[in-house]
Amino acid sequence: MLEGLYVDNVMMHSETRVYPTEPQITAGLIVGSQSFYKYSLRESTYPTLSLVDEIRDAYGNVIPPGHYELALSDEKDFLILIECKKAIAIIPVFKVEIDMSKYAVTKDDKTLKKEKKQAKEIAKTNKKRERKGLPPVEKEEEDIYQEAEIEYVPAGGYYLIRYERGDVKAWGAVKG
Repeated sequence: MLEGLYVDNVMMHSETRVYPTEPQITAGLIVGSQSFYKYSLRESTYPTLSLVDEIRDAYGNVIPPGHYELALSDEKDFLILIECKKAIAIIPVFKVEIDMSKYAVTKDDKTLKKEKKQAKEIAKTNKKRERKGLPPVEKEEEDIYQEAEIEYVPAGGYYLIRYERGDVKAWGAVKG
């Protein structure tokens, strides 16, 4: 009985509760009310490219060191360096490889039935979510292998950028 009273009294104090009873206020804002909590974007599906040195071009433009997202254009002829959802640089691609071996595999009856069952479950969940005013759940995207690298080639005086996401590989170059 003594333990129960102690736990009940301890859990009444907001400092010791795991989740406080009222929202905490920091710097005049209630935690969780900022737009990056309410309207946050999905996690990026682009590989991250880390630049250690700044890159300068002949016109005096500079890409400062930092971490950038690297995207491949739809036509697969440019790599796009992105910072905060803004394109910083467009890099021409000189080589693209697409692994077509994954597309040659035909699906058997078991996988087709499994996919239909998952689609039905997602539709059922979306109906429930719609009644409560929540946004629909999209099909879960599988984890995709992605990697981006940059290296300086002193013989040619350029930076070689390698992009890999799923079954697509691309190489671009920036004169440095």
